[in-house]
Amino acid sequence: MGELDRKLAAVIDHTLLRPEAEGREVDRLCIEALRFGFAAVCVQPIWVARAARTLAGSRVGLASVVSFPHGASVTATKVVEAARARDDGATELDVVANLAAIRAGDERAITDEIAALVEAARGATVKVILETTFWSADRITAAARAAVKGGAGFVKTSTGFLAGGATEDAVRTLRAAVGPTVGVKASGGIRTRGQALAMLAAGASRVGASSSVAIVTEDSPSASAR
Repeated sequence: MGELDRKLAAVIDHTLLRPEAEGREVDRLCIEALRFGFAAVCVQPIWVARAARTLAGSRVGLASVVSFPHGASVTATKVVEAARARDDGATELDVVANLAAIRAGDERAITDEIAALVEAARGATVKVILETTFWSADRITAAARAAVKGGAGFVKTSTGFLAGGATEDAVRTLRAAVGPTVGVKASGGIRTRGQALAMLAAGASRVGASSSVAIVTEDSPSASAR
């Protein structure tokens, strides 16, 4: 890997969120993350403890998803899920926001829920997924600021499982909304090196992809990014 490849790998969350994925695939994901130096792996909650054993002692972060992909669980359920993932070894939590609250413009509900999740995370970084393709720039901005008010360390574009995915415009809107000190994660449909670099140029500080190895080796990916 060249220097550009290493720098790119260092801001990619190597992701496997297919619900039918097996343990051997999670093992391979972690081994690839160690080999290429990805920022983190991102897996479903059932695989966090297993991934933690493989990644133990490394610099690779371990992300789990919470209320994925719809975000429609009650806050108390999200809190339990977040706490369990943290207990199992997660260092980052990618939480789907209350999308109904975003649609209704209920920023207080967003802030209160994220604050509860940040407390449950006990120091793990909370990334809040906003599903930006659903909303206007004004609604994205309001939701992002509400999440940050609750203590989010990142705001994130998409799950990759619902309508659309990351766009440069959405990333720029998120970056403008949260300023330079909060993370912005672009995720959903990022399959090529060019797409990943475009998201970083637009203001992303992290990229989520399942085609991560292809992105950093310039191979042609066969899997869709999530």
